[in-house]
Amino acid sequence: MEKITILWVDDEIDLLKPHLLFLEQKGYTVLTANNGHDALELLDKHPIDIIFLDEQMPGISGIETLEKIKDRTTNLPVVMITKSEEESIMEEAIGSNISDYLIKPVNPNQILLSLKKNLENKKIVSEKTSFQYQQEFRTIGMEISNRLNFNEWVDIYKKIVGWELKLERSQDEGMNQVLQMQKTEANQLFSKFVERNYLDWISGKQDDKPVQSHNLIKECIFPLLEDHRPTFVMLIDNLRYDQWKTLQPVIEEGFRVEKEELYYSILPTTTQYARNSLFAGLLPTEIEKKYPKYWVNEDEEGPKNNFESELLGELLKRYGRDIKYAYYKVLNMSYGKKLVELMPNLMVNKLNFIVYNFVDMLSHARTEMEIIRELANDDGAYRSLTLSWFNHSPLLEIFRYLAEKEVNLVITTDHGSIRVSNPVKILGDRNTNTNLRYKTGKALKYERNEVFEVRNPADIFLPRTNVSSTFAFCRNSDFFAYPNNYNHYVNYYKDTFQHGGISIEEMMIPFVILRNR
Repeated sequence: MEKITILWVDDEIDLLKPHLLFLEQKGYTVLTANNGHDALELLDKHPIDIIFLDEQMPGISGIETLEKIKDRTTNLPVVMITKSEEESIMEEAIGSNISDYLIKPVNPNQILLSLKKNLENKKIVSEKTSFQYQQEFRTIGMEISNRLNFNEWVDIYKKIVGWELKLERSQDEGMNQVLQMQKTEANQLFSKFVERNYLDWISGKQDDKPVQSHNLIKECIFPLLEDHRPTFVMLIDNLRYDQWKTLQPVIEEGFRVEKEELYYSILPTTTQYARNSLFAGLLPTEIEKKYPKYWVNEDEEGPKNNFESELLGELLKRYGRDIKYAYYKVLNMSYGKKLVELMPNLMVNKLNFIVYNFVDMLSHARTEMEIIRELANDDGAYRSLTLSWFNHSPLLEIFRYLAEKEVNLVITTDHGSIRVSNPVKILGDRNTNTNLRYKTGKALKYERNEVFEVRNPADIFLPRTNVSSTFAFCRNSDFFAYPNNYNHYVNYYKDTFQHGGISIEEMMIPFVILRNR
């Protein structure tokens, strides 16, 4: 290990010789100064890794010296050491971006702990995280090999995402690759689980079944309406569970999480099907039959989800919920800013639904724009880009406004997405839909073992465009590619984020209830 150089600044430095000797025996190089001016001269002449700085010194004080150090180098760790426990001094030091704060008299082990915390923290955390994941790797592997139920799959996915975020911070590339392999295996087994159970869930033949798109409002949002507080539902389109966990620390500055659950999107995991079902409280064929003017089929022109507000109104009416409600859809920043201004008007409503469309646009932009591909070249970068957007978005302003009010806040979504990598060949006629994760049409040709095939769409409550239409769904990280111009097609879409098929990322999605702090 390259020697670490410490600069220790104290007007009584001679009294600290035992500490200095202890550090030198531990392999550190220690430079000393007994005043702020000498310390700054040493800093200009020598590469310093960390500074221990006495707060009370004659001449320029420790706080003044700290300010001059930060003017020279903002990222150098400085540990303030003081006799005083006055809160104002602590606050001034912390406000000047110190790395640690020690009260005299200090002992050698305190100094050593501070050094490890500030200089070796990442390495120690990385090694411990990798070791802990290695221990749990086998446990997770055994669990996913069992015949899990839908709740147990939720637990597995939460564990995998937890380790994904921890290992991302540790930057252990080897362990990250092992985790991605385990996640792929989990997705393969989850796909089989869905194929075995989906028809029974959707038809109501299985009593023990997850909350899905079409019963989310009834099961999870209606109970909140019994409360005296207004309920705000933020439906962030295409928000995966790992993206929610990335946003969570920012949101928790104003709210505490009361409940965090994962519910299951219906198939196809797209806006046309999953989100229309969510707002209608019905499955696609039921919407088509009951409200034909609000349903647009695959082969029809125009947007497929222009009637969410109307479907929500019908749902509330069917269940006798005579309440004041509002629905807004944010498709761009300017409308988001306008909605911030409208927030006081919404406080009189019992229920406010706000659909925020950024994450879905980000995933599509990543496919179409080279610069976004570069910025979000893997799951970690995709999460980071989502966080960066959120920190500068009107949505955060909306949350900050609501944090000052007494409200129920729900964050949820309609489906997730998965980074696709494996092309699956398919043939279809010119009326076949364009989605890469599912296809529907009357003349589809594919290897039946490579897809989840639904020969009779009515079995899973999906409309058919003609009498011989079938549905084929991709599993795991597969995506459909046509044999014509195959290589160009594969190269263009490989490693893009898509949705519509079966994967833990697309189907198991967050439903979070928050309350003001």
